[in-house]
Amino acid sequence: MTKPVVAIVGRPNVGKSTIFNRIVGERVSIVEDIPGITRDRIYSSADWLTHEFNIIDTGGIELSDEPFLEQIKQQAEIAMDEADVIIFLTNGREGITSADEYVAKILYKTKKPIVLAVNKIDNPDMKEMIYDFYSLGMGEPFPISGSHGLGLGDLLDEVAKNFPEPNDEDYGEEVIKFSLIGRPNVGKSSLINTFLGHDRVIVSEIAGTTRDAIDTEYSFDGQEYVMIDTAGMRKKGKVYETTEKYSVLRALKAIERSDVVLVVLNAEEGIQEQDKKIAGYAHEAGKAVIIVMNKWDAIEKDDKTMNEMTKSIRKHFQFLDYAPIVFVSAKTKQRVHSILPVINRVSENHALRVQSSVLNEVIEDSVARNPAPTDKGKKLRIYYATQVAIKPPTFVVFVNEPEMMHFSYERFLENRIRESFDFEGTPIRIITRART
Repeated sequence: MTKPVVAIVGRPNVGKSTIFNRIVGERVSIVEDIPGITRDRIYSSADWLTHEFNIIDTGGIELSDEPFLEQIKQQAEIAMDEADVIIFLTNGREGITSADEYVAKILYKTKKPIVLAVNKIDNPDMKEMIYDFYSLGMGEPFPISGSHGLGLGDLLDEVAKNFPEPNDEDYGEEVIKFSLIGRPNVGKSSLINTFLGHDRVIVSEIAGTTRDAIDTEYSFDGQEYVMIDTAGMRKKGKVYETTEKYSVLRALKAIERSDVVLVVLNAEEGIQEQDKKIAGYAHEAGKAVIIVMNKWDAIEKDDKTMNEMTKSIRKHFQFLDYAPIVFVSAKTKQRVHSILPVINRVSENHALRVQSSVLNEVIEDSVARNPAPTDKGKKLRIYYATQVAIKPPTFVVFVNEPEMMHFSYERFLENRIRESFDFEGTPIRIITRART
């Protein structure tokens, strides 16, 4: 089920990134603790009451060599194209500016729901500042304060009212859904064509050629698959080609719908920061992951080249140390046939369940080998562990003091679980709770 998308749009210096961080909460800071994932975020997951959604911070986009108003227009058009609901953010202290009116004229053109927010209303005495904003014709303005977190509840209530009705997937549980994500021109569409053996999608050397998201159903050796081509883009315009950050927007909805995500890299260009950011979203979403190094035919090789590249990938993608690596060439079809068996394997591992009795034997043996840490004379005691979910495999560990479960010891337990069971290709979640 695809989450609704909310975009924050407005002229510069109205506080878009501050509101973004407020709504996202602690998710961004937690993500930043993962080694190898770049820190700048324009897209994140959030929740409000019973609603989960994705949110775009258009203020996080840098559009160089463009006139001031043209940048605003491009950011707004991207949000209009991608979002289900748009938050139009203004600055109450500065009042309505010509740039606000310019954004409003752009937003008039869309049929998307728009919620008008007036930021920097830091106390009730400033509330009368919002009345002028009725003249923008966007309905009731919601007074908020990004710096103090005021008014966000009412704003999000209004946003949630405009979420579209959820649509369930038409594909059965036995079908493996996988997507190919990566920067423009890494060869995603070419790989799909090679899978299918014919030109189902257009392939071009021009980055960003594919404009429409494509689901392709097919079967192989009795297994049903759905391939999701994330190169799809519903709106033309040079901003999509000049702003690589927006390849993240193309990828996220497809990631959510997938069981397995193929992170496609370009051997000719090497590993870039954007590769790590895109891969980070797949990891955060808890999907099974395979790293695919494409265009391997274009590299001059000796007997050490593959080993050296593997070490480089592991160094740059430390957070994907569980992901298998496949070296392929869509152009020559080299090793492409080896991808499907890996997809099958990691998909099975992604849905693997472990018996509680066997799991606790592993935990007990792990604690015996490496005793739990102590703090100020108090010792962490692990009582019991059980698996509570799959896709990804999620384990709850019951202890006496959850705050004593240090990250390093949790990582130790994860490694021991991986050594004992086959979780190649899938992340593992460990939740620590107090025994009641």
